[in-house]
Amino acid sequence: MNTPFSTPNPVSKPRLLQQLKWVADPIGYMESAVRQYPDIFSADIIGSGTNFVFVNTPEGIQEILTNDRKTYAALGGLNRILAPLLGDYSVILIEGDRHKRRRQMLMPSFHGDRIRTYSQLICDLTEKTLGAIPVGTTFSARTAMQEISLQVILQAVFGVFEGERGQQLKTSLTKLTEVFASPLSSSSLFFPALQQDWGAWSPWGKFLRDRQQMDDLIYAEIRDRRTQPQANRVDILSLMMAAIDDLGQPMTDQELRDELATLMFAGHETTATALSWALYWIHHQPAIREKLLDELQSADLSDPMSIVKLPYLSAVCNETLRIYPVAMLTFPRVVQEPTELLGYSLEPGIAVVGCIYLTHHREDLYPEPHLFKPERFLERQYSPYEFLPFGGGVRRCIGEALAQLELKLVLSTILTRYDLALADTKPEYPRRRGVTLAPANGVKMKMVGKQHSHRVD
Repeated sequence: MNTPFSTPNPVSKPRLLQQLKWVADPIGYMESAVRQYPDIFSADIIGSGTNFVFVNTPEGIQEILTNDRKTYAALGGLNRILAPLLGDYSVILIEGDRHKRRRQMLMPSFHGDRIRTYSQLICDLTEKTLGAIPVGTTFSARTAMQEISLQVILQAVFGVFEGERGQQLKTSLTKLTEVFASPLSSSSLFFPALQQDWGAWSPWGKFLRDRQQMDDLIYAEIRDRRTQPQANRVDILSLMMAAIDDLGQPMTDQELRDELATLMFAGHETTATALSWALYWIHHQPAIREKLLDELQSADLSDPMSIVKLPYLSAVCNETLRIYPVAMLTFPRVVQEPTELLGYSLEPGIAVVGCIYLTHHREDLYPEPHLFKPERFLERQYSPYEFLPFGGGVRRCIGEALAQLELKLVLSTILTRYDLALADTKPEYPRRRGVTLAPANGVKMKMVGKQHSHRVD
């Protein structure tokens, strides 16, 4: 037994060096720590004086996620670095019963028939975006995927199609997401001292002005909906405005704004990144592309739900989300009562995270973990504590079903309609983009050719 209430296996580097390494090279930071402490270690990565206990064994993660709210509470306050982007009333930052009620209000918008209604939209937007790229042109896959995912969010979430406000929202959101496009620009999220408004020319000052521009557009849309309600609207904003919690309370304008910001940032940035990685791996390993094409050619492309169930396409998407998970960590949990985890005694107040990246790279779960091998998901079924790209427990990603649908329908549409090739022979590598891992070079591709349309009706 270890010393009572000891911090498990603290990384020995000075705090500032840890923080700088975590911001600049999170994968290098985690892989260095796990070589020294294979299953569990403690790290000071956000400068608050709070040591985070990183856990990457399925047993440890199961213990954390299945004891939500009792032994380990998912406290939104530990996600404060996201507050400048998402707002104080985002479902990601609130906690306890308030968090539970909010999730119950949001969940119906992201499940069942509601999700299926977006299928044709996703396919049409994919064709519109890729169809506009001339044959022979080199383009950034990430930029193209961002265009698709942003349009899906604007139309599915806002119900905003063409028109001035839709274009303004698109421009505003694009500017905001680019603010944290590199480790250097992301550093202001992790170092509050950098959050200084020295005018529109300063990075944080520009961010604040861009955010205000987006907020003005969102509040204008909410105001218009309240003054001119349309009962036949089925977009997620309309559904959220109509929803009431179990206390009979609807969401306030600020709560709606913060949830919309959360859906926009968490929904379009992450999906665009996953799609970019998938296109990279599919074209980096031509045998995978050929196998996918064989599967798609024998599938009923008129039925989006049959596409979603294709086993090899699902395996490719899962392997994409395994090798470089968009989210590196589960949301933090805080120990509520003295407990033991993997043989270590933990005292109340200690923050614990499941390390998704390191779990997905355990040799005992995923042999040759740095190789892209979709077949591993055909040969074995992984538990929710071994494969967890969308987190788990009460903080599991609320948009998982929409993200999975978008991943599979965009990829199937591209593969059956367009002949693409990688334009750069250098391997892609992951780099921090805000709080996520994105392809450092954006996956440069070339439009080689186009085929006749396969419509999904």
